[in-house]
Amino acid sequence: MASSFKKLTSVVLRAPAKHTATVIFMHGLGDTGNGWQVSQAPVGDDLQRNLPHVEFVFPNAPSQPVTLNNGMKMPSWYDIKSLSSLGHDQDEKGMLESRQQLMQIVREQVEVKGIPANRIVIGGFSQGCVMGLLTSLTAEYKFAGLVALSGYLPLHHKIMAMVSDANRKTPIFWGHGDADQVVRYDYGVESVELLKKNKFDVRFNTYRNMGHGSSYQEVEDLRAFLRETIPPVEEPVTAKA
Repeated sequence: MASSFKKLTSVVLRAPAKHTATVIFMHGLGDTGNGWQVSQAPVGDDLQRNLPHVEFVFPNAPSQPVTLNNGMKMPSWYDIKSLSSLGHDQDEKGMLESRQQLMQIVREQVEVKGIPANRIVIGGFSQGCVMGLLTSLTAEYKFAGLVALSGYLPLHHKIMAMVSDANRKTPIFWGHGDADQVVRYDYGVESVELLKKNKFDVRFNTYRNMGHGSSYQEVEDLRAFLRETIPPVEEPVTAKA
């Protein structure tokens, strides 16, 4: 059955070499996929120069009113009413709708482009981190790795009843600055503790004095994580006649 949800647009960085792996990375509130190609170049263009076999897909969130910002319309994966606590009233309906749209992108990679799910890394920053976690942890696909930057685990009161077992052993790279002024550092800590309690493989990285953004060290650590989880595929050697 065809999905009733509108297909998302994406900024795509094609693999310069043979395409054998994919990173699908969601931007934060008010941003676009282009922000992680240009504004946050180390995660886009620069990172790809070290991973020429990887296609980077940066989906664009739809524009919609956001309660936290006085109802202003902006690119957003779901409505945010408050960030005053980890248990704030979350827009589950909006999250699940975005999840379905993001799964269309995953299925396109697997079914159309022929990239095995275990050669795909799902990730995101801030609000995009939330969506990356929800999408990957509830998917039946077994991914190569998950990336969570400066975000939190969504629907924490019920998420463990929603997850599949497919990615319970999939490595999760979690980066968070201890000076984050938007998504508090302790939200990341609490989220990681819940994941570890439920036997997920989380690698938590604290970045001292880093606010709600990224840093050279975080990007270097992420680069190493991607090299580990989606390394180049060695081409078979064909004997000459």
